[in-house]
Amino acid sequence: MSASVNPTVRRRRLGAELRRLRELKGMTAEEVAGRLMVSQSKISRLENGRRSISQRDVRDLCDVYEVEDERVRAGLMEMAKESRQRGWWHEFGDIPYSVYIGLEAEASSIRAYESSFVPGLLQTREYAEAVVAGTQPDTDPTAIRRRVDVRLKRQHRIRGEDQLGSLWVVIDEAVLRRQVGGKVVMAEQLYQLVELGERANINLQVIPFTHGSHPGMTGTFSLLEFPESADSTVVYFEGVTSDLYLEKDADVRRYTNLYDHLRAAALSVAESRSMITTIAEEFMK
Repeated sequence: MSASVNPTVRRRRLGAELRRLRELKGMTAEEVAGRLMVSQSKISRLENGRRSISQRDVRDLCDVYEVEDERVRAGLMEMAKESRQRGWWHEFGDIPYSVYIGLEAEASSIRAYESSFVPGLLQTREYAEAVVAGTQPDTDPTAIRRRVDVRLKRQHRIRGEDQLGSLWVVIDEAVLRRQVGGKVVMAEQLYQLVELGERANINLQVIPFTHGSHPGMTGTFSLLEFPESADSTVVYFEGVTSDLYLEKDADVRRYTNLYDHLRAAALSVAESRSMITTIAEEFMK
């Protein structure tokens, strides 16, 4: 989505620049909050890109940091304006993981580990409908359909012109065995995994039950990398009521190392494709 403004990425870049200006001034977030008579949490949310930043916020912060260069001020104000625009996903109403969608839309590489179900970028419509209905039992049919539509539109990153440079997915064998939507839906989903796994930019590996315990048993996560060096790698965790994003170098290194262990524990890409095909055939019997 580089051809258009991505508000999520703009917020991250603007937040990082505001943090840099604060640190150059030698001020803490608490000191800045006191000067502006706002909460410290607001300053933190502005800097981590999780909150929309108004041009007034930028103006006030530039005053506190004594930014005198009008070109710098103007650039920050423009970024604030762009960060408040709406991404394509906002057309579908309130989507709980909209921040992640914005990051996914701009990422050049994604490494994901999943232990319960097929990752959204690889799901068929029928499988996606069964996942949403099963994991969110109190959601009405209209909302389910809207969320599935968003999930399928996200797949332009693997099917459209602006494709991910690399999508590497490691899944637990349980993902293949759990009958989400029934046998027919599962067979169609697994055959689609085999088809997508043949693409040059998609690698899919399975950790078999026979491997025993492995690092992924502590929870699922994704690593998102971006084409611009100014955009740090993000470790993402999806939660029931809120999501978690880690960007500190130490955290990224830790989960990058953990992902390498997961890939080593998994079957090879070819062996994984063979296992997926075999299980799909079992569902068709």
